Amino acid sequence: MISDAQLVSLYIKGNEEAFAQLLKRHKSKVYTTIYLIVKDQYIAEDLLQETFIKAINKLRSGDYNEEGKFLPWVMRIAHNLAIDYFRRAKRYPTVIMEDGTSIFNSLNFSEDSTESIQIKDETHALLRNLIQTLPDPQKEVLLMRHYGEMSFQEIAEATGVSINTALGRMRYALINLRKKLEKNNIAYDQNLYSD
Repeated sequence: MISDAQLVSLYIKGNEEAFAQLLKRHKSKVYTTIYLIVKDQYIAEDLLQETFIKAINKLRSGDYNEEGKFLPWVMRIAHNLAIDYFRRAKRYPTVIMEDGTSIFNSLNFSEDSTESIQIKDETHALLRNLIQTLPDPQKEVLLMRHYGEMSFQEIAEATGVSINTALGRMRYALINLRKKLEKNNIAYDQNLYSD
């Protein structure tokens, strides 16, 4: 079977069918990566199209230099577009820790009075704002892990880093969130953030 690198080379030389083969070969995996982040079929389809249009433009302009690594390259494009969409939509997750407990587990009120709902909404809004202040690599891993429900292997592949780097970014994101929660005098379960 002809390699991705050979297909890319053929496409750059003007063979349109070569890109069609690349698209057919990788469309499903790229779509899945996008869908895991945006959780919407139609948005994922739009972003899939946008991903391959961007890839075509970069190939045509000579901006491709990932010899033999077409899939990780196109996955990074897809991932970045999905995260950009996600940021624009300003939808952030309730952060679920590794043990399945929520950062807001202390806010599960016995009855949802108007006051408790308001407190909960305000705390969720504050958490979204705190997440937004994290360094981009940490924010990205946190969002992919907890909103996109992606494994660290998937995160590593989508971001082009090692699993250890992805795990490290997640750890630092949680440490930074803990510090930000303490600074803002927000009660949280201390056990969730122990080092």
